[in-house]
Amino acid sequence: MAIDANLITGTLEAAGYRLTGPRRTLAELISREPGYFTAADLVAATGSADPAIGRATVFRVLELLSQLGLIERLDLPSGERAYLSCEPSHHHHVICSRCGRAADVADCGLAQVADEMGRRTGYRVAAHRLALFGLCPACQGQGGQP
Repeated sequence: MAIDANLITGTLEAAGYRLTGPRRTLAELISREPGYFTAADLVAATGSADPAIGRATVFRVLELLSQLGLIERLDLPSGERAYLSCEPSHHHHVICSRCGRAADVADCGLAQVADEMGRRTGYRVAAHRLALFGLCPACQGQGGQP
């Protein structure tokens, strides 16, 4: 689920970061993504939006937005690394393996599972996240396997 470019720029500003032209452009491009995207996708999109934005800038902005909780890094089943924009609150994702669309899902009891795992193993679980991959309703209608 894409987030609004104003949320991205507002969060950057509130955290004390300058709103440079490249950051604004990348915020706008990320806000248009309906599902996950790769750094390469974003680099390609900047080529038409603002050719002056370099690859290193894209990676720095992705890292910054990840630290601020505005995007989440995903390890896709293919082994590829991707990103997904999301609200900066605790939640999980259900992601379509075909079209890349995603839905945010509330905790659904996973916190209790993490607590139980901690009790069983002796670990003090500090965080958890879950990404489920499958076919969205639209792609299921097109037939095929996840």
